[in-house]
Order: sequence, then structure tokens, then C-alpha cells
Amino acid sequence: MGNRKENSTNSINEQYITQECDLTYAVCKIGGRWKLLILCKLENGKLRFSEIRRKISGITERMLTLQLREMEKEGLVKRTVHAEVPPRVDYELTAIAEELVPIWKQLDHWGKKHRELIQGQVVNVQCNEEN
Repeated sequence: MGNRKENSTNSINEQYITQECDLTYAVCKIGGRWKLLILCKLENGKLRFSEIRRKISGITERMLTLQLREMEKEGLVKRTVHAEVPPRVDYELTAIAEELVPIWKQLDHWGKKHRELIQGQVVNVQCNEEN
């Protein structure tokens, strides 16, 4: 990837996100399509790569690898390599990531309520259109 100018919009936004707004910083660390889902799958303990992949339909090996590496670098996931043949690698939540469990449970609850609300509105609109 090429270098960005220090005064580019992307650089300015990144600086704001990582240094000035804690909420946005946190969302960037767990945001995206897969990270939170991967973290949720690790909630109940260590899993091997293949176990995580089986639990998440639609994720490719490459994407799972990239996401796990990024979360390991960010200190959210701990990777343990066991000296065995064949090699065995386990992934688990770090202590800081475990603090997210009640937060994502709350988000899950909110998501369910919001989905039901929106789906209820769509059903009502469809019923009104038919009448």
C-alpha cells in the first residue's frame, strides 16, 4: 500500500479516531463484518482455527486468518502454538476482550429489539398497501 500524505483527509480522520474519540476508537477495533462475530465465538473458551471457521458460515480461510492476526496484534485475541505434530494452534480472548462480553450481549439484545421493530414496521406498511 502506498504512503499517505500527513495532511490528507484519511490521515486527519485516522488521527482523530485513534487519538481523540474513545468510542470511535473502540468501534474501529471490533468493527467490520467479522471481528465481533469471531470474538463472540471465542466467548466460551479456546478454539482451534478450524473450529472457528466451522462456527462462522461464509468466512474464508484467508479472511479469518487476517482478522485473527489483526485482533492478536490489537491484544484482543491470544494465539497459542502447541509444539505437536501436526501443529496445533488455539485462539482465546484476552482479558481486555473478555470485558466486551457484557457489551456485545447488550448490543445483541438491542439488535433483536431493533430488528423486530423494523420488521414490524415493514409488515404494517405492507398490510396498509394491500388495503
